[in-house]
Amino acid sequence: MRIVFSLLAAATLAACAAPQAPVDRRVPELDLPPMKTFSTPQVTRTSKSNREIARDFMELSFALESGRQLPVFTRFEGPVTVRVTGRNAPSLGRDLDRLLGRLRREAGIDIARAAPDAPASITIEVVARRELQRAVPQAACFVVPRVTSWDEFRRFRNAPRLDWTTLETRETMAIFLPGDVSPQEIRDCLHEELAQALGPLNDLYRLSDSVFNDDNFHTVLTGFDMLILAATYAPELRSGMSRDAVAAALPGILNRLNPRGRGGGPVSSDPTPRAWINAIETALGPRATSTRRRVAAREAVAIATQERWTDTRLAFSLYALGRLTLGSEPELALASFLQAGALYRSNETTQLQAAHISMQLAAFALSAGQPDVAIDIVDDALRPVAEAENAALLSTLLMVKAEALDVLGRRDEAAEVRLDSLGWARYGFGSDVEVRARAREIAALAPPLRSDRS
Repeated sequence: MRIVFSLLAAATLAACAAPQAPVDRRVPELDLPPMKTFSTPQVTRTSKSNREIARDFMELSFALESGRQLPVFTRFEGPVTVRVTGRNAPSLGRDLDRLLGRLRREAGIDIARAAPDAPASITIEVVARRELQRAVPQAACFVVPRVTSWDEFRRFRNAPRLDWTTLETRETMAIFLPGDVSPQEIRDCLHEELAQALGPLNDLYRLSDSVFNDDNFHTVLTGFDMLILAATYAPELRSGMSRDAVAAALPGILNRLNPRGRGGGPVSSDPTPRAWINAIETALGPRATSTRRRVAAREAVAIATQERWTDTRLAFSLYALGRLTLGSEPELALASFLQAGALYRSNETTQLQAAHISMQLAAFALSAGQPDVAIDIVDDALRPVAEAENAALLSTLLMVKAEALDVLGRRDEAAEVRLDSLGWARYGFGSDVEVRARAREIAALAPPLRSDRS
């Protein structure tokens, strides 16, 4: 289930803007360029040892996000078919075909499209966001077993048949995702929910290079995720196997699939306390007040510090605190971002996370009248963002760069970068109204235009 976080990272940029900063009125008048889309996916390889991956596989595959344990291993047995029904979402077909191709190539799964009116292993039904969140308020999208339609889900919503812990094998799944959101949000839901329909049902906050992590940094399946799915469909495994039987088979499976991961020392158990998870979910969830969210973010930082973490969980705690204090305590926000950024940059697997921090720091630099610093920060962040196919973040970074170039009087470069940013924004943010609104927010961060730029 992809969780709805009420605070989108780019939306918090407005808190950095000086009140006197003018809105660049040229943005709404622009004819928006065609939507940009990603072409060849970046195939990544995890750097973890197979011992670590085996531990992660077991924790992902034998528990739900709620913490409930799963009694047996389950997957689809035989070829998997996927059909799409419901409201039309123009970008969905292309992104689905692209994802199915990756699953066949990278994970070795026998999976293909079926006609909308044909029986299928997995039904993807597109529904209105309002209707979806009326049923499950905190979910942007979700997957359930043993149903084939939205009507069937609503009919059996509280019935035992939807209980994942009662499965012995996977035969029928339904994914429900919104069709009235941006192409990127539809794609992100598609990746996470199809991965869970096929494989692990749990998420782990400690994972730095995976969509199986509710921090929502990675939004398309990574090399680690494909390896987990490849192991899930290894011929040595089958539905109904016990935890011990799967654990015994995993070393041989992973050594075959990932020979570079052989060896490695012992793996320590480092569980994430439920108290920290609760604090993070309160801080970034849609229900608590602003004050309660800030308190929860501080609680998350305190727990991470007490646990002596130096990994992504401490960094994510600081990132959450930074986002939540931008408007009220900008100095604390900046200090939190700087500390989180240093942690993320120190690990080669968390460069995408570091880029999210860079977006905030570039916004600070732009609003503080340091356009050259803002440009340097943006340029350093572009590669991992493009590789992760995050068009929303990519467009926001480029918008910041365009404004910084304008401040420096480099009008032609600014116009070119701005046009590029708007193309990515159409995929990342969707409607023309949303694209122009985001461009206005970023323009408001820049110092007032000099008269010689008019």
